[in-house]
Amino acid sequence: MDPLLITTIAISFLATLIILPMWISRAKSEGMVGKDMQKLNKPEVAEGGGITVLFGIAIGILFYIAVRTFYFNQTNGEITRLFAILCSILIASMVGVIDDLMGWKKGLSKRLRIFIVLFAAIPLMVINAGVSSMSIPFIGSIDFGIWYALILIPLGVIGATTTYNFLAGFNGLEAGQGIIILSALTYVTYITGNAWLSIVSLAMVASLCAFWIFNKYPSKIFPGDVLTYSVGVMIAAIAILGNIEKIAVFFFIPYIIEFFLKLRGKLEIESFGTLKPDGSLEAPHKKVYGLTHVAMKFLKKIKPSGKVYEQEVVLLIHLFQIAVIVAGILIFL
Repeated sequence: MDPLLITTIAISFLATLIILPMWISRAKSEGMVGKDMQKLNKPEVAEGGGITVLFGIAIGILFYIAVRTFYFNQTNGEITRLFAILCSILIASMVGVIDDLMGWKKGLSKRLRIFIVLFAAIPLMVINAGVSSMSIPFIGSIDFGIWYALILIPLGVIGATTTYNFLAGFNGLEAGQGIIILSALTYVTYITGNAWLSIVSLAMVASLCAFWIFNKYPSKIFPGDVLTYSVGVMIAAIAILGNIEKIAVFFFIPYIIEFFLKLRGKLEIESFGTLKPDGSLEAPHKKVYGLTHVAMKFLKKIKPSGKVYEQEVVLLIHLFQIAVIVAGILIFL
């Protein structure tokens, strides 16, 4: 394996792993905590941990750029595109930081979030990222020209970034989903001849893995919107720059389903379950308003005990995501 690849991944992983305990301690001392709603004793958990993932991926990408520039003396278009990705991630993360500081129930309005996330698309727009010609089923190849940059890129960034934020609220769910989807995109970009994108994707996977160690059940840190928005815009950027929009959209099927289920509840009903005295969970409504509700009802039916626990819900959603990815690879590749 390329030593530069290994070093970039290691830096992203270690940067996040080292700074996380410090962030947890500081967040608690400053009162930046939230209650874990799906535990009986409602423990207070440090919030906004996604900022450490942002730090890890930024350090990893900048190290990669520095080595390419100073050691290999390369200043080609890939460097420009790497900076565009980093700029998009940082701009999108601003929305998450504001939301995390204001509180998850008092954050920015939905319209204002979309407006700010729109700015995250600008770095990709100004470098004319991606390929404007796309093959549409039953229609054929269409060249969107400048409208690809002006319309389709913003739509892709806004759609992926905001929708990724919907499927959340369970220990390890957001980070685990990011690891799975970005690992799949790493494979796709590598076999389609975009190895530089694979490195960027793996750097975020490494950072997310370090974060997951603290975020898995029982969580010591919550990701916050800063993580979900950062992962969402990374997925969109990789899809656009790697010209793999169709398979990326297919990988995103669980989030498309989640969007319509949330829309059913007018985007107001939360993903949490009803906590029972024995610590198990139950779907809070007769109808389902999210994949977590679907998972709870499904597990309740197939388990002899009829008892459903948080980590089982997360695992089932991860398995569904993996199944979708495998199907997507078989169909498109």
